[in-house]
Amino acid sequence: MFPSRRPLAEVTRELVAAATGKIPADTVIKNGKVVNVFTGEILPWDIAIKDGRIASVGEVSRSIGPATEIIDASGYYLCPGFMDGHVHVESSMVTVTQFARAVLPGGTTAIFMDPHEIANVLGLEGVKLMVNEGRDLPLKVFATMPSCVPAAPGFEDAGAVFGPAEVASAMGWPGICGLGEMMNFPGVLAGDPGVHGELEATLKASKPVTGHFALPGDFQRLAAYTAAGISSCHESTCREDALNRLRLGMYAMMREGSAWHDIKATIKSLTETRIDSRRAVLVSDDTHPETLLSAGHLNHVVRRAIEEGLDPVRAIQAVTINTAECFGVAQDLGAIAPGRFADILFLKDLAGVEVDKVMVDGRVVAADGRMLIDLPAVTYPDRVRHSVHLKEPLAAAHFRLAAPAGRSQVQVRVMEIIEANVITRHVITTMPVVDGQLKATTAGDLAKVAVVERHGGNGRIGLGFVRGFGFQGGAVASTVAHDSHNLLIVGMNDADMALAGNTLAQCGGGMVAVRDGRVLALLPLPIAGLMSDRPVEEVAGQVAAVQRAWQELGCRLVSPFMTMALLSLPVLPELRLTNRGLVDTLRFDFVDLIAG
Repeated sequence: MFPSRRPLAEVTRELVAAATGKIPADTVIKNGKVVNVFTGEILPWDIAIKDGRIASVGEVSRSIGPATEIIDASGYYLCPGFMDGHVHVESSMVTVTQFARAVLPGGTTAIFMDPHEIANVLGLEGVKLMVNEGRDLPLKVFATMPSCVPAAPGFEDAGAVFGPAEVASAMGWPGICGLGEMMNFPGVLAGDPGVHGELEATLKASKPVTGHFALPGDFQRLAAYTAAGISSCHESTCREDALNRLRLGMYAMMREGSAWHDIKATIKSLTETRIDSRRAVLVSDDTHPETLLSAGHLNHVVRRAIEEGLDPVRAIQAVTINTAECFGVAQDLGAIAPGRFADILFLKDLAGVEVDKVMVDGRVVAADGRMLIDLPAVTYPDRVRHSVHLKEPLAAAHFRLAAPAGRSQVQVRVMEIIEANVITRHVITTMPVVDGQLKATTAGDLAKVAVVERHGGNGRIGLGFVRGFGFQGGAVASTVAHDSHNLLIVGMNDADMALAGNTLAQCGGGMVAVRDGRVLALLPLPIAGLMSDRPVEEVAGQVAAVQRAWQELGCRLVSPFMTMALLSLPVLPELRLTNRGLVDTLRFDFVDLIAG
């Protein structure tokens, strides 16, 4: 555990003694303007800190002794450290340590991560590796136990399978704060014994169940889903979705990440109404390394909410006290108040969310956008760096799609992407038959898609088509393919698709772009095929190189990697592809590629 971070139960006497002047405070912050997230006020309070926690606020001169450090906060707004209530660290493509180094200078002091990406590859070992890594960092790292491993049992093959027994066991682990997003909402609604067994294990442990309900506008089924004890959901994409969650007593998590820009629509649930916002939570969900470095993390999300008209104090509440209450940790976090950890941000500008200094546990750990302390080195076991296990090397023949005999054209089902949105449309289009095959074509912006099982199992390959990437040639591949993280390949010719897949198998996973038999750019992600232990700046540079290669292939999308990575997630509307085939996610059933 990070040095000096002691439970409240162990320091109550010291805190009271410091507050009453019997012993000196370690640090006193004077002359700042404190954002009180309980009342929404901005108050001219001083702050006394002892043993990493806040001993008192207001007039605290009695707590000052000869050795007390005095920090002059004149000209600063002081607010609690920001807390991300829903984030997948793996999506940043770096380790927890490197993620902490990237987000702490911007004001993120706590995260509630759902490590279901690594869980789908490495199982319980992967979850433990990330949770244990977080214990030695200044960033407070909580984790929800992944609930859907795989996301859709029977529709895909992952590297592990979790059920009620695994969830019940994990509820006793240090650092596990609840159940990860319950994506299997059909299972919840159908009364699936395994799904409800996971809910039961979590609720018996008195921990929250986080949700993922991806049916826009369906109030009655959302109400039924909420009745299962699910207390939050981050899948709102419009004003009414967020309102429905708030009205049902859920915490409505409104996200703004690299690919999902939902704040503009969802924040209207607050700005266009007079409702109480104390169950609104701002989150990032998925953020790539270049976004962390260029835009920021929660400081960017809060800024976006303010830009869309939300009052700055309400926006800060939505990443501090609201988040803490959502996860039941408000006794320790989420406010500048006695007893809480002294996680405090020094803001030059409130509305602009200009974070100048970041204090964690009473110690300034970052200033001027950079860390002031070193973080511990972390080494992942060698076995987790070799997780791409193909049944056999890929060849062009693996990607050929034979058309029905005697046909000159056929109707096929196509996944049509929507830029900066998690939804794909299920469309049916007419394709020509060429040499007895169905081939990718630039004329209809139709690329071929393959999902190849890569966990050393059955080696099954699902094939389909996607519209919207704009590729003019070549192929791209990724082992970041939510949530089972099989090998996902999108391309315009079969030979390049095989090269892209084999390249990633050889380097342990990552992302690659190829054209005409040549690798254009490669991002190695050797840890479970999801993360790199290199500095975030280096990884961001590699991501940029891959993005330039995508553009060279004709793609002009914003954050195309995230859009691609969700093509294989069979719990999002409307049509997805897994290694077992095409899934109609509205009917939750397999469908044939050829529709007529």
